Amino acid sequence: MMIAVLADTHVPKRAKTLPARAWDILRQADAIIHAGDVLNEQFLDELRMLAIPLHAVRGNNDITLRHLPETLELGLEGVRVAVIHDSGAKKGRAERMTKRFPNADLIIFGHSHIPVNERHGAVLLFNPGSPTDRRRQPSCTMGLLHISAGHVQVEIIPVTDAASTG
Repeated sequence: MMIAVLADTHVPKRAKTLPARAWDILRQADAIIHAGDVLNEQFLDELRMLAIPLHAVRGNNDITLRHLPETLELGLEGVRVAVIHDSGAKKGRAERMTKRFPNADLIIFGHSHIPVNERHGAVLLFNPGSPTDRRRQPSCTMGLLHISAGHVQVEIIPVTDAASTG
């Protein structure tokens, strides 16, 4: 199973749409996880047309998307996945998140726009970054999960090059 992971898309505020590379990856995915700051229902509908299911949580900028949960806990091919938008400060993140989601194998979050792929004991913390707002990162990014028989491999995928992100 291949799952595309997004966070902090901020469409249409930060960008009118996602970069072409991101759409290419999304079209190949078996499912999509969005870790918040979607901004509007229209963009969620665009994602729903690409992959069923779409799992999304509410971010701090998702004012009109009150129907989205603040957190999700999913079982995907034997991997226990938790999703939250804001994991808080970097310092103490692993302890805080493993306490909040004690059964998770993988915790996906967003908010900072900074890609993270870190193992802390048995738990993997993963932030895909942002495909539309790189902030101080070399490029805009998204994530990919490859899940099979209880094992997960994660990738952070650049969807723009540094020259094209200004």
